[in-house]
Amino acid sequence: MTRRRPGSQGALRAANEARVADVLRDGPATQSELADRTGLANATVSNIVKDLRERGSVSTSPTVHGGRRATLVTLEAQDGPTVVGVDFGRRHVRIAIARTDLQPLAEDSVALPAGHHASESLAVAATRLDELLEEVGLDRGRIAGTCVGVPGPIDMRTGTIAGHTILPEWVGVSQDRVAEALGLPVEVANDADLGAIAERTAGAYRGVDDLMFVKVGTGIGTGLVLGGRLHRGSIGIAGELGHVQVDPQGPLCVCGNRGCLETLASVRIMTQELSAALRRPVTTADIVEGALGGDPVTRRVIEDAGAAIGRATANAANLLAPSVIVVGGPLVAVGDLLLDPVRDGFRRFAIHALAESTEIVASSLGERAEVLGALVLARDGARVTAFM
Repeated sequence: MTRRRPGSQGALRAANEARVADVLRDGPATQSELADRTGLANATVSNIVKDLRERGSVSTSPTVHGGRRATLVTLEAQDGPTVVGVDFGRRHVRIAIARTDLQPLAEDSVALPAGHHASESLAVAATRLDELLEEVGLDRGRIAGTCVGVPGPIDMRTGTIAGHTILPEWVGVSQDRVAEALGLPVEVANDADLGAIAERTAGAYRGVDDLMFVKVGTGIGTGLVLGGRLHRGSIGIAGELGHVQVDPQGPLCVCGNRGCLETLASVRIMTQELSAALRRPVTTADIVEGALGGDPVTRRVIEDAGAAIGRATANAANLLAPSVIVVGGPLVAVGDLLLDPVRDGFRRFAIHALAESTEIVASSLGERAEVLGALVLARDGARVTAFM
């Protein structure tokens, strides 16, 4: 897979072409309107339109705009690229195929065993992807972009999955290895980052420029949208809220520190505590059922976890000042039984202005958030290359 340097002229040109194309998808526009709506210089728009017309991507015709002669630009009819999103979790892989409107052509989730290894699970995903493509009458040659989400940090320097993930069997797996297994060029991304992208693009808070997505699952991860852009940090691992220390004397964490949020408030810890208290194995589904059914032990565990999550998110918010904090993961089904203690913990430790202004809400996308985010990244990558 050819990688473009973010600052290269080729990448800038492709990004500007994608911006022009996005405007034209809403309907024909004059060159001056394209300049106004994209923020690009008139000369830049004129050169882009010329190149796109020569490649058959747009057509132009004379018109009158504001009493003056102008050039109307029309995007040529096309089906649009097909993109694929894949979301790997601790016990599942979800695959979705869609066009650029993000409405899935096909989607399915396949159960995976705990502790699954990359080679076996990628083979499962590749087989199911082929089956879904056959169901909708497409072949791999029609796929313009693919994004694969994993529940762990991605070191952008090497393109590999870094440590401290809930899938330790995947540590060191590279983007190239994932691409080879699926037989497609791919971008590998952190699942919480994908949740943040999905909430801003397809969720109830679309268009919000400063948003924090907190995924509470087997681990706890955070995706950050700052200033309207996904924020990954200098090496790609920003948002490791699960490894923010909450209790200096707390349990030892796999990262080597003590009292990290994951050791106090992850679903894995909740199931362990409840299993010990109730003297029987407890699953995530049991937590949801017990909480909604009024079980006091289950509710207490959720309240304690929520308070810890609220404290950690407050510390992060004091630095980043998001306008919305979206809580995702399998426990969103319990609603305010989790959100209220999160809000209480947040108000206690956030500075007053943030405590008063920051919304804390449940994900509107449920278990599909991450795969939708993968589709968005795959679509955006396809848009950059579609006019090259």
